[in-house]
Amino acid sequence: MAHEARDPGKLLYSVSIALIVSGLLIGFAVLPRTFAPHEAANVGKEAPDFTVPVVHNGDALPDGALGLATKKLSLSALRGHPVVLDFWATWCGPCRAEAPLLDRVARRYKDRGLMVVGVNTSDDDGLAAPFALKHGLSFPIAFDEGNRAAHAYAVENLPTLVVIGKDGKVLAVRTGVTDDAELERLVTSAL
Repeated sequence: MAHEARDPGKLLYSVSIALIVSGLLIGFAVLPRTFAPHEAANVGKEAPDFTVPVVHNGDALPDGALGLATKKLSLSALRGHPVVLDFWATWCGPCRAEAPLLDRVARRYKDRGLMVVGVNTSDDDGLAAPFALKHGLSFPIAFDEGNRAAHAYAVENLPTLVVIGKDGKVLAVRTGVTDDAELERLVTSAL
């Protein structure tokens, strides 16, 4: 039986590719979490107010929260409600993965006053509403013109979730995809 000799160059190439792919996967999973201490600086403090145009599902906001003439939402109008801000973009793969989780939570806790607001940032105007419609998102979607809201919350990576209590204080900040169990824990702590 002939024994085929292995080519050391091919083996080295295969191992190198496997290490690079593994490194990238670990980097994408861990790197966003390295920014948490910077973002956590807002935790326990008053949530910075901002005003953004609502581009989809404005009717899901509480009465009086949406400016009738301007179709803009000021975060301060949601005071008294627990709020989850989801900073996201249509080009962001992890944001796409997290959107259905947020939608389930928004539907589940709507009757308890939870307000989930998708803040489309670092994206082109006009992309958020078609994305939300195509994916059946039920929560309000706003467009962050000039990334001002994202800057107010020191958002450096997407997705970033900011959980705000009824008193208007930031309870938690999470960067990267937040799994179902953690999202549930964060929301119930805000209710």
